[in-house]
Amino acid sequence: MADRSAALPFARGLVVSVQAEEGSPLDDPLVLAALARAAERGGAVAIRAQGAANIRAMRAHCALPIVGLIKRRTPESEVYITPTIAEARSAAEGGAAMIALDATQRPRPGGERLDGLIAAVHRELGLPVLADCSSLEEALEAERLGADALATTLCGYTERSRGTPLPALDLVEQIVAAAARPVLCEGGVATPRHALEALRRGAYACVVGTAITNVDALTRHFAGAISGQA
Repeated sequence: MADRSAALPFARGLVVSVQAEEGSPLDDPLVLAALARAAERGGAVAIRAQGAANIRAMRAHCALPIVGLIKRRTPESEVYITPTIAEARSAAEGGAAMIALDATQRPRPGGERLDGLIAAVHRELGLPVLADCSSLEEALEAERLGADALATTLCGYTERSRGTPLPALDLVEQIVAAAARPVLCEGGVATPRHALEALRRGAYACVVGTAITNVDALTRHFAGAISGQA
């Protein structure tokens, strides 16, 4: 089988998403850097992180490659994960080894196009692209446009995919069967069994965030169960 991973900066395995909810006490670059370092000690192969300051702090304290993104919400577009080359440039300047971006076909701010964004990340930044997708069609189009890896990140979060049970293991399997790029399972991976099943279905790596690093959400879950509200 041909090596699908030549352009990726990390090996097969677990990618830990180290992000914090808005307003959380965890939303501090040094705190997030400590979480990234803990993920490294625990056996992660890479970190997924958002925000230039956070990426920069993690880069200073953690040796793992960082899949970087910048979230920017605008009234003109539903696309907020690295919507334009400006955000991609900011993530790269922070020290990202790969750029994650929304690879849906939804309109982007300022009229930017997905094909131009992927090309600009390659040409200007010299970095590989992780395409966050919500469907098989989007993944195949992102591959055609030059994305280096394909992720199920947005499955369940777009109008067409809303209601899809997560993690999207069937989608992982479909993309693996149809595409030549590495596939990452991301979204709703809550247990080690989920992660193992994703790899069994052909995923190159599995991205886990909330179940490892979102102390706020985990605490609410346990506290709600104890109080009988979950």
